[in-house]
Amino acid sequence: MPAIHQFLASLSPRDAQSQHHLAIRDALRSAGYASEIYTGEAKGALRSVGRPFQSFEGGPDTWILYAHAIGTPVADFVLQRNEPLILNYHNITPASFFESWEPVAAIRLAAGRRQLRPLVASAHANLADSQYNARELLALGARRCSVVPIMLDPDNFAVQPDPATVARLRARSASNESVHLLFVGRLAPNKCQHELVAALPALRSRGLAAELHLVGGSSSDRYEQTLRRYVQALGLEDVVHFVGSASPEVLAAHYEACDVFVCVSEHEGFCVPLLEAWHHGLPIVAYAGSAVGETLGRGGIALSRKSPTVLAAAIGRLVEDAALIEELRRRGRDRLADFDPIRSRTALLAAVDEAVA
Repeated sequence: MPAIHQFLASLSPRDAQSQHHLAIRDALRSAGYASEIYTGEAKGALRSVGRPFQSFEGGPDTWILYAHAIGTPVADFVLQRNEPLILNYHNITPASFFESWEPVAAIRLAAGRRQLRPLVASAHANLADSQYNARELLALGARRCSVVPIMLDPDNFAVQPDPATVARLRARSASNESVHLLFVGRLAPNKCQHELVAALPALRSRGLAAELHLVGGSSSDRYEQTLRRYVQALGLEDVVHFVGSASPEVLAAHYEACDVFVCVSEHEGFCVPLLEAWHHGLPIVAYAGSAVGETLGRGGIALSRKSPTVLAAAIGRLVEDAALIEELRRRGRDRLADFDPIRSRTALLAAVDEAVA
């Protein structure tokens, strides 16, 4: 059997994309392919898993499976190799979102876009984790592209929620009878957490008290500081909670104790937190832009517009309708089943086997 080695910019614990690549490696090995992961940077417990990409020696009957999501020297490296290439595309956030906030990050994003076209031209086969991403490759000249949704081990969702966090959140909800809204994702301009903050006064004008929990690290210090100042200017310091990067147990506690998952992101290539929300039975209200609408399907309330009043109206309608909440929970369970990792594994191996054959 040939060897198929993955290349990617970074490998990090508790990162959905990294877990996806570990699942790909395991699937390839189980199918008889030799497979390792080469990376520009491996962090934490995965340092022993990710090999430095410069150490790759290649050889006959060897393929490169390269995951592209940002400008990186790893892309230049694989473009210079003679081994046949399979491109696995996770999308790249448009640099315009970061130009005013983090110019260095914008440069890397723009570089990734420039690298994408020659990667498509060099690839013998293409993979994407959503139809949204596949359409971009096809527009750049890819002859065809197989969709392989992100593979997440269901056991990753089955973490025992931190009991102290659950108790604290539920006690707070009981004391002020507020609706607790949750968003999970890094603080970043493209994820538009400021628009979630703007919806809180609109909810208040409808007579609905609400609190917002933002779980995730930061991709932009400037955006985070501006967001915090915006919260202060609106007098919402007591009801907007910057949780930051959370342990799996604390994250599970927020999914368990909050009332609605909300997302108004402008750009997502897939949106893994939707799957986490479904697992925990949390109803979803989301702006259906980029790949969010595709991933959401019928598993939540999809918004075509996301003004504060529209978002507040959708949340208000949801929390006042117990039957609708149960219906969305049912739809969420059905939609989560569509992303069974066994299906993605089957699609992956079918695409790889065809390319190698």
